Amino acid sequence: MGLKQKLHTLKMKYKGTKMAPAFNALHTFLYLPNETTHSGAHVRAADDLKRTMNIVIMALVPCLIFGIFNAGYQHYAALDETLRAAPVANFFTWDNFILGCWTVLPLVIVSYVVGLAAEFLFAVIKGHEVEEGYLVTGMLVPLIVPVDIPLWMLAVAVIFGVVIGKEVFGGTGMNILNPALTIRAFLFFAYPTWMSGDKVWVHGAVERQKEIAAGANVDAISGETILGSYAQNNSVVYDYWDMFWGFIPGSVGETSKVLIILGALFLIFTKIGSWRIIFSTLIGALVMGLIFNGVVELGWIGDSSKFYGLMNVPFWQHLIIGSILFGAVYMATDPVTASQTNKGKWIYGFLIGFISILIRVFNPAYPEGVFLAILLMNVFAPTIDHYVLQGNIKKRAKRLKVKTA
Repeated sequence: MGLKQKLHTLKMKYKGTKMAPAFNALHTFLYLPNETTHSGAHVRAADDLKRTMNIVIMALVPCLIFGIFNAGYQHYAALDETLRAAPVANFFTWDNFILGCWTVLPLVIVSYVVGLAAEFLFAVIKGHEVEEGYLVTGMLVPLIVPVDIPLWMLAVAVIFGVVIGKEVFGGTGMNILNPALTIRAFLFFAYPTWMSGDKVWVHGAVERQKEIAAGANVDAISGETILGSYAQNNSVVYDYWDMFWGFIPGSVGETSKVLIILGALFLIFTKIGSWRIIFSTLIGALVMGLIFNGVVELGWIGDSSKFYGLMNVPFWQHLIIGSILFGAVYMATDPVTASQTNKGKWIYGFLIGFISILIRVFNPAYPEGVFLAILLMNVFAPTIDHYVLQGNIKKRAKRLKVKTA
């Protein structure tokens, strides 16, 4: 008896029991379901939730692979600064790849194992089918955290994100907050020392700091991000091309802007990601950056201010530092938590970009606010759509009065 037949036999054996959702999920993950409609279908389309999730994962895989190499590169470059003189030549090496796999792949494994286990448990308890919604969340989570985040912390955060961020609202398609960002928010507020500073972004920096504190005679490893450097009014050692290609410290998958742009084009071409949200988010960020540049140019704030460094950043540069671009492409466009109307998408995205740079500048202790901005606008997305719809209704009512007059 083949594997497919064995799974089908188990599926029929546990049909109607609490374990049925678990076997159904395993069966449909490996094979196409054999159920067919017995009456006329109202909508015929090639896309479904599983295919949509797979396309988003395909767009994220290049960021994951680059993040693996970058984890190794940042570690060795912190030990030997001469490697930064030729980043391209020293980036795609076996040493970087092996070390990157050793540090990044456990994050991916923990994210999927713990998250899917929570999904299966809720499906069995509540008696509904296992949904595919966590497939993308499980890939996003390892890409938006520091490389050395302890695995047990990640596991706790994933459970919190799945339970509080999604299941309490009814599961996939019912949540009002992006689950991946809910997980990141939990990590930030519960374990802030592991989510900020200049030690968490480079593999081994935290352990080296502990050795120094214990009296060991070793050199410290620093992995200060560009945002952290600007927040301290320090000069930045990375040039614009390093920022664009991604040869800089940061969260695992958020550094390479060129790969994020290619992912955005792929999602727009496949009609999975909303180009309105992506572009409006970037426009909002640029507008806020221009306002801060104007404040500096007018002399309203001096270089002694703790806000001067980030206010003085050229407005366009905000798009290639930090995670604003990653958030605009992969987070803000979440079809469940984003605005649904076309006009609402423009408003929703613009406010995300605007508020992200606002938080970035006025929170020097943690100069990255895109995840907080997106979560905030997740809450207000239904309100935005409500007023857009009410506005359309009023306009149509006025046109109707004119025609009948």
